[in-house]
Amino acid sequence: MTIWIDADACPGVIREILFRAAERTRIPLVLVANQPIKVPPSRYISTLQVMQGFDVADNEIVARVAAGDLVVTQDIPLASDVIEKGAQALSPRGERFTADNIRARLNMRDFMDTLRSSGVNTGGPPPLNQADRKLFADNLDRWLARAARPSPTRPSPN
Repeated sequence: MTIWIDADACPGVIREILFRAAERTRIPLVLVANQPIKVPPSRYISTLQVMQGFDVADNEIVARVAAGDLVVTQDIPLASDVIEKGAQALSPRGERFTADNIRARLNMRDFMDTLRSSGVNTGGPPPLNQADRKLFADNLDRWLARAARPSPTRPSPN
């Protein structure tokens, strides 16, 4: 099990939550970005710097993610791709992307993109708030609890 972060757009406060979780659980955490990312020294936390370019980091995550992994991203097409590979996806605001809700999220994203390209000012998301951070931490803890359970094919991460 690995936690992958689409790090170019991940808020610092969410990264800090993930750093603490990786240390506590000893689950590998990989930040993928097209620029250098500062991380605390840890045997469980690493970075993967990719070349600049549209969707380069996303494509690298999709190429490396495995079933059962967790991907932290606000990129809905990336979330869709990792769900197809059997991984889980969680937004920095704590929204779980699932096979049941991803199609609707993709449709809404495409609709909003059409509005923006037509000149409609749709605004952006509100700033990350305390409730978002709590929802993220709660959903991360749920995933970590499931990941910590030994399975017949995988030893416990501890």
